[in-house]
Amino acid sequence: MTSRSVSVVVIAYNDAAHVADAVRSALAQGPAVAEVIAVDDASTDTTAAVLERLAAREPRLRLLRHPVNSGGCGTPRNTGLAAARGRYVMFLDSDDLLPPGAAAALLTAATRHDAPVTAGRCVRRELPAGTERPWQPALFEAPAAPAVYDPPRRHPELVHDTLCVNKLYERDFLRAHRITFPEGRFPYEDFVFTARVLAAAPRLAVIADPVYIWQVRRRATALSISLDRGRIEHWAGRLEAHRQAVDVLRTAGAERLAAAARTKFLDHDLPLYIRELPSRGAEFQRWWWSLTRAHLAAFAPAERAAARPAHRWLTALLLASPAPRELARMAALTAAPPRLLPPLATSGGRPVWSADLPDLPLEGLDHLPLEALPLTVDAELAGPGAYPVLRLRVHELYGRLAAADVYGVDVELWHRERGRLGQRRSVALFPDGTGWVASPRLDLTALPATDAALAVWDIRAGIRCARGRTVVTGVRPVGAAPRRTVLPSRRHGLLLVQPYTTSHGALALRVAPGVRGATGVATARLHRMLKN
Repeated sequence: MTSRSVSVVVIAYNDAAHVADAVRSALAQGPAVAEVIAVDDASTDTTAAVLERLAAREPRLRLLRHPVNSGGCGTPRNTGLAAARGRYVMFLDSDDLLPPGAAAALLTAATRHDAPVTAGRCVRRELPAGTERPWQPALFEAPAAPAVYDPPRRHPELVHDTLCVNKLYERDFLRAHRITFPEGRFPYEDFVFTARVLAAAPRLAVIADPVYIWQVRRRATALSISLDRGRIEHWAGRLEAHRQAVDVLRTAGAERLAAAARTKFLDHDLPLYIRELPSRGAEFQRWWWSLTRAHLAAFAPAERAAARPAHRWLTALLLASPAPRELARMAALTAAPPRLLPPLATSGGRPVWSADLPDLPLEGLDHLPLEALPLTVDAELAGPGAYPVLRLRVHELYGRLAAADVYGVDVELWHRERGRLGQRRSVALFPDGTGWVASPRLDLTALPATDAALAVWDIRAGIRCARGRTVVTGVRPVGAAPRRTVLPSRRHGLLLVQPYTTSHGALALRVAPGVRGATGVATARLHRMLKN
């Protein structure tokens, strides 16, 4: 084993279906990887047998097995770390993959920059669609990367990358600073591990090469920790992990990083859960509200003020109200871009959250540029058939649109997975007293053909003003919910169209072209009904 060698620690629990692919992706890294250590956390399925078959053919694969399940990811990672013999170590989850050349790219950068820690780009792959999205592109894409941070505590933007799996660590550095993962059942253990790494102030190299494929399976029987947000224990664990991470940074004197971690919590962690809060039960909502208020009470005013305007308003509302309220309105502010739903209230001439909370101003709203305004556009899809009318209503926002001389709207249908524009309708807007209205007609038969049996088209509205253009990425459905309809199509023969409301509260269309696509959607619906 050379001084430049890498040990890859793969952790697994009841994941016989995917663990072989993960291990193979690590072994396929070539000479950069001297060993792969697979830690089976007392699986009860055939995970151990799958690993044993692989080890019988691959001498670089070492197997370790816990007699009792640890309940989390930290303990098996610590087991693998303690057993590693390479100069460097990487971590890999059993349902993810290392792309070709990942270890070599990290190793080259670590050697060139003499960096105890090297980070690379992680890609989130949504399955089964296969859509890929970069993790924290502001850090890992040009012009930000490649870069060397020495010391990292001068760069608060680094706290946004909480992953431990997209990095290469020098084992002597981890050992010298006694950096390990929290043991046992501890969700979001990488929050604390990453804080411990940053607190130790290593020279940190960041490269733009893809080094990790995070495979997101939203339809899996057992959801991953990051997706399993339907239990209050999950949120409590995230709060505790965040609390400990901040304490680690503060104890090390990395005050800028600690403050940035709290602001990051407001801009990232909090909106994730608020978005889904309206769909949770009343008991969950009450517990979530109570836990969150207690957590936010420790945040300094400067930490709250550094968050994005919409998230500052949400934080202020949580602290001001002892009980859950206006959850749908809160969720709309987590959309991208955010939407401020009416009614719009003022107090002393300034915008406030509501008439009964006159001391809760919408700070920063007056200074937002036109393209960043949290506009609300209502939409009602009227009339069956291939050419439905989309009745739009654009709500005024404290006079900002009128001052910008609003005059028209571009209605656009965007393919969600491919990010491709499929149709645009440009029409004039007409004032109706408190806003503007328009009624563009769509042509669903003219949507581009796709290879998939089911395509999702998001409806966006671009508001045209004489002084600029602002884009609303989603329109809010109002009125009676339109029904699924089957249409004749010159291009597809048959078209099944189903309007629905997304998790962001926006109107979208599911479109299945052809007889096979329509049959597939009907079959999937039958399976869901039988499962329920």
